Order: sequence, then structure tokens, then C-alpha cells
Amino acid sequence: QVQLAESGGGSVQAGGSLRLSCAASGRILSINVMAWYRQGPGKQRELVGSITRGGTTNYADSVKGRFTISRDNAKNTVSLQMNSLKPDDTAVYYCHADINGVFRWGQGTQVTVSS
Repeated sequence: QVQLAESGGGSVQAGGSLRLSCAASGRILSINVMAWYRQGPGKQRELVGSITRGGTTNYADSVKGRFTISRDNAKNTVSLQMNSLKPDDTAVYYCHADINGVFRWGQGTQVTVSS
């Protein structure tokens, strides 16, 4: 069974950094776009950033210049480096990927930024 598993969430003060990682496992034939989404308290889930297999990235305006998404195709992983964190970045962060032609979600990891 194909699964996505996130790690690296936690609590940090404003201005700090965190790095999230997500690993895909199971019978994987191909992984196309990989992405990170987030859902803050009382908010809808939103796209944070995405990366194609070839490395083309796309970011939400709210995180441009602060967050960097990267992936390792050999290891089937995607990471999100988050710098200059703000309290508004507090959310559950979800990994999302097109694996074998099916979009899948991870279970989510909590990121809390205190002022």
C-alpha cells in the first residue's frame, strides 16, 4: 500500500526555522508533482508549494522568499525548509503527491509558531 509520511513538525518562536520531510513508501512506479499544503485553525486547506519531477517549483505568495521546497527522486522524498516563520504559519502541514497516477495525502504534521 502506498503511503506518505511526514516528519519534522514542532513548535518554534517567530523568526525561527523548521524543516519538514515527507517520504513515500510502498509499491511506487512513478511520482509526478509533490506538494505541501497547510490548514490553519479555522481556515481552509491551502497550497504552500509544489515541485515537479524535473524540479520546477511554485509557491504561495505568503511564503515566497521564506520557504523552499525540494525533492529527492531517488529516495521518493520531498522536503520543506521554512525560515523566518510567523505566527500566521501555524497550521497542520500535509504532504501531497501524485503517485502512480493517484493523488495521495500524508497524515499531517503540526507546526506552531509563537510570537
